[in-house]
Amino acid sequence: MALFNHMDKPIARWLRRARVFLVAAGISALAACGSGGGPMGAAPGGSAPAACTGCGGTMISLTDAPGDFLSYIVNVVSLQLTRADGTVVQALPVTTKVDFAQLVNLSEIVSTAQIPAGQYTSASITLDYAGATIVVDNGTTGVTIAANQIIDGTTSQPLASPNPTQMTLKLSLPANSPFVVTPGTVAHLALDFNLAASNAISPSTTAPTTVTVTPTLTGSLVPDTTKQERMRGGLVSVDTGASTYTIDVHPFDDDSGNSGQATVTTSATTSYTINGTGYTGAAGLAQLATLAAGTMTVAYGTLDRSTMTFTASSVLAGSSVFGSGHDGVVGTVLSRSGNTLTVANGEEEHSDLAGSTAFVHQITVTVGMNTAVSELGQSGAFTTQDISVGQLAQFSGTLGQDASGNPTLDATAGSALLMPSRVSGTVASVSGTVVTLALQSINGSAPSAFNFAGTGSGASSDAVASAYTVQLPAAISPSSLTSGAPVRFYGFVTPFGAAPPDFVALSSVDFANADVQVLIRWSSPGQTAPFSTLTSSGASISPTVLSAAAEFEMRYGFTPITAASLSGGLNFAPDAAAANPKFLIVHRVTEQADSFTTFDAFVTALTSDLNGSTTLVGLAANGPYDGSSATVSADQMIALLND
Repeated sequence: MALFNHMDKPIARWLRRARVFLVAAGISALAACGSGGGPMGAAPGGSAPAACTGCGGTMISLTDAPGDFLSYIVNVVSLQLTRADGTVVQALPVTTKVDFAQLVNLSEIVSTAQIPAGQYTSASITLDYAGATIVVDNGTTGVTIAANQIIDGTTSQPLASPNPTQMTLKLSLPANSPFVVTPGTVAHLALDFNLAASNAISPSTTAPTTVTVTPTLTGSLVPDTTKQERMRGGLVSVDTGASTYTIDVHPFDDDSGNSGQATVTTSATTSYTINGTGYTGAAGLAQLATLAAGTMTVAYGTLDRSTMTFTASSVLAGSSVFGSGHDGVVGTVLSRSGNTLTVANGEEEHSDLAGSTAFVHQITVTVGMNTAVSELGQSGAFTTQDISVGQLAQFSGTLGQDASGNPTLDATAGSALLMPSRVSGTVASVSGTVVTLALQSINGSAPSAFNFAGTGSGASSDAVASAYTVQLPAAISPSSLTSGAPVRFYGFVTPFGAAPPDFVALSSVDFANADVQVLIRWSSPGQTAPFSTLTSSGASISPTVLSAAAEFEMRYGFTPITAASLSGGLNFAPDAAAANPKFLIVHRVTEQADSFTTFDAFVTALTSDLNGSTTLVGLAANGPYDGSSATVSADQMIALLND
């Protein structure tokens, strides 16, 4: 779901404190090929148990919107679907450790299993917070949340022993749109989590920072198609004639269990990084075919939802897969001195410890002339000079400690995989195909976190946050970028010692044309009559109710709109042009969410819920904005009730 996908810190701070919801979006039943088999493997949707007669294929994916969490590692205990007749089906075979903070700008395919056919009316996910690693981004060192500081928002008790550590997130599908699983087809279930929105962070000068968790699973009918898909699993077979390979799905960094079987389609432009060496097209697939069965692979690509065919743009295999038989670290380079890198806000994996995924705030990584370097999705020869400040990278090597006990990774005989970074800022000027930014963040970290010394061809050419230069690709017209406009670029940092430009863009997001985002929170007990009007044609909030809000955030890109400037109040209307409207009511106490496909149905239910005793404590909306009438044409709207 795209409601909060393009936020930076101010709105994310509201979300993390708002105790709103854990958003899971997108359920869509899509037909695959005929009943004799399909593009997802031996049977549509994956490898079906022999006894699973009358089953249909499913593809379940998971993503997350950016927030103020550096790490949010919990165990996903189960993913259950409930059929209209009450039958409960387990769609995830084993407990899986997940760092939701890493699921930004991609969707992880977590299961391709087959399940009994039928109409499924609800879904639930159970999370276990025992041993959770939650680190809040405070702009500097990060704040690690202890177990007894993770609070259940319903009971107000710590999610620590002897109290229960598990929470179940519940989703009720729209009554007129159940999730339909049919034999011979593949039905797609896309879950979109917004962790910042489901956790209230309460910093204090006299007490430890706490995280109050009130997660609720909500849904809509159409998945977010804007994000790249990731599929991980052990190699089963390679068909060079068909340009495909088949895997047993093992999502995230977990090698246990089996979440179904899937076939990955490749092309002449698919890039491969296999055991640290790069290949392209048929040469890469041929090399993949030489690997032993069970070798771990990761594919990044797109899913054609009309045929349910997954096509890879990039494939990693063997030692190039994070955590596959070797120690690894993934994070952003904050500084570089010679071959010594300071890497921050990432994840580390010990090869000899099962399920050892852990957050690392800062680690020293050493590279050398024998470090194998590659760029995700890019062909060519790369060296350690391509690793510069601001680059997101995945390193493999040997974990250790320095004399002071600080973590280190020796990658001199290992590898470095450079991954697309994201830079955000406002346009200062444009000259030809180079745009100069007033830098706001790199991979979510403020410019003050980076030491740009050595990035330029000379000291006077080092990157400067107030004048950060980005080389545009042919696909981005310089004329579309005006002075002062907020923008985000995705791409790779210029090799160390070679700037300017400081960054080479592959794609961009122009926030000047983005929808407006509105987020409002009222302190408990909330508002019993928040709307001055609430009808099928629109809703209005008066200036008085707006001024009573404990927190108010409204912005275009990076540009805020204050509540004080809305002298006539704020209005909402359904967006008639919305292709995928989402309207959600979240019940905080019962941890239940109801989803609707129309504004009319949403308003009818909300009017019934606001019965005088139930209060509104939070509201989020997204859509085009008419400043002259202060009206948001909402294609997405979420109400949080204190009931």
